[in-house]
Amino acid sequence: MTPSPPPAASATTWLDSAPEPDVRAALLDVCASRTWAGALLARRPYEGTSRLLAASDAAMAELTAEDLAEAMAGHPPIGWPRPGDPSSAREQRGMATASDRLKEEMLELNLAYQERFGHVFLICATGLSGEQMRDAARERIANSPDEERETVRTELTKINRIRLTALAETGAPTGPAGPGGESERA
Repeated sequence: MTPSPPPAASATTWLDSAPEPDVRAALLDVCASRTWAGALLARRPYEGTSRLLAASDAAMAELTAEDLAEAMAGHPPIGWPRPGDPSSAREQRGMATASDRLKEEMLELNLAYQERFGHVFLICATGLSGEQMRDAARERIANSPDEERETVRTELTKINRIRLTALAETGAPTGPAGPGGESERA
């Protein structure tokens, strides 16, 4: 009888075992909310991606309006990825090939949205075309502030899940904006 191989390391091994300041920095690259990062740190160890994502979802559900504003501050506007940040460019890939007219429309929508809600338009842009992002901005500008705050919470939850999954898979931060999920603001 041959011995069974040792169990595979959890996808969250680095997050579970790295020093708190290193993990805090990596989590803040995923989501700029200090409250969210603190809640995730308090729930270590995760012992797997599903528990990490559940902890993230629970922490997102508890964020106040101020915490959400802090989280949104970490995202570049849709159509303007953070220079030198491959994650930001990857996340906003749907706008990279957009026509000049579509980019102008997004700029106009971004400005109108920001005037209405006091913050940038945020959407999980991963896999969306420029037209889909534009259409979402058009639709969401009609939301009430309370409806839009909850929509933003949902979008941030999606973004965090993408970024956390990438962080868990790579085992450590990968660059200035952290792991390769997308969060995008318009």
